[in-house]
Amino acid sequence: MSAHDQLLVVIDPVARRSDGESVRIAKDVLCGGSSVKICLPEGPEEFARALARRGSRRPVVVGDDRALLRAVALLHRDRWLGDGALALVPVGPAVELAHSLGVPRGAVAAARAVLDGAVRRLDLLVDESDGVVVGDLAIPAGPSPGGARPVRAVLRLLARSLVRSVPAVGAGGHRLRIEADGVVLSDRDREVAAVTVRAVDGRAEVVVQPGGAGEPLTAKALTVTVSGPDFRYRADTTITGPVRTRTWTVRAGAWGLTLPPGREPEADLSAAGAGA
Repeated sequence: MSAHDQLLVVIDPVARRSDGESVRIAKDVLCGGSSVKICLPEGPEEFARALARRGSRRPVVVGDDRALLRAVALLHRDRWLGDGALALVPVGPAVELAHSLGVPRGAVAAARAVLDGAVRRLDLLVDESDGVVVGDLAIPAGPSPGGARPVRAVLRLLARSLVRSVPAVGAGGHRLRIEADGVVLSDRDREVAAVTVRAVDGRAEVVVQPGGAGEPLTAKALTVTVSGPDFRYRADTTITGPVRTRTWTVRAGAWGLTLPPGREPEADLSAAGAGA
C-alpha cells in the first residue's frame, strides 16, 4: 500500500458530540479505501499530539472549521505544510469556511474526496508571531462569524456595519496607521471604522472603511502592517490582542488541501452566506 493510502484520521471531539452518525459514515468510507489509524483526542493538547505523531501518514481531520484552523496552525508551526497536504471531512456546527474552500458537503462525498481527490495549494496570511489566517482578518475584532458565514460576505458586512455595532474611539472609529507594501493607506490623523484583509491569488486584499462618511479604500499587497493604540483583531474565529503593531505577509500556496479533482474554491462566496 502506497503512502498516499495510509491515513491518520483525527476525529475532533466536537464532531463526535454533534453528529456521531456522520463521523461513523466517514470512518466507514475511509477505512474501506485505505489503511487508517484512528485518533480520538479529548481536547486541544491531545489533538496536537496526534498530529505531531502522524509519521508518514496523511493527516485527515474530521471536524468543523475550528478543527481545520487548529490543524493548519499546528502543521504550519511544524513547518510541514509546505510539502504535505491536509484533508478534511467537515462535521460539526460551523463548516461554511471548509465548503467555501471547496470541500464537499456530506460525509460520504467529503470522505471520497480524501481518497480520490487532488491537492490544491492555497494561500495563508502569516504574522510576525507565526500566527496564521486561512480566511479573513478583521479589525476591530468584532463578533466572530464562528466559521458559519463565508469570508467575502464577512468582508462586506464588516465594511458596512462594524462602524455601527462596535464601540470605537471617538465618533468614527480607531486611529490606526495602515500600510500596504509600505504605502500608507490611512494614518493616525484619520479615524478608521474597520479594516479587513484576506489572501487571494497570492496577494492580500485590503479594505479600509473610514470613520464617518467616505468610500472604502482598497489595495492589494504582499504585506500589510497595522499600528496604533492598543487594538484587537479577529483572525478567522480567534480574537487576539491587544497589540500596538502587527504585520501580515502573504504566503502564496503555503498549504495544501485535498479536494475533488477539478474542484476550485468558490469564486463568489456571498451566495452561501444566505443560509448562514
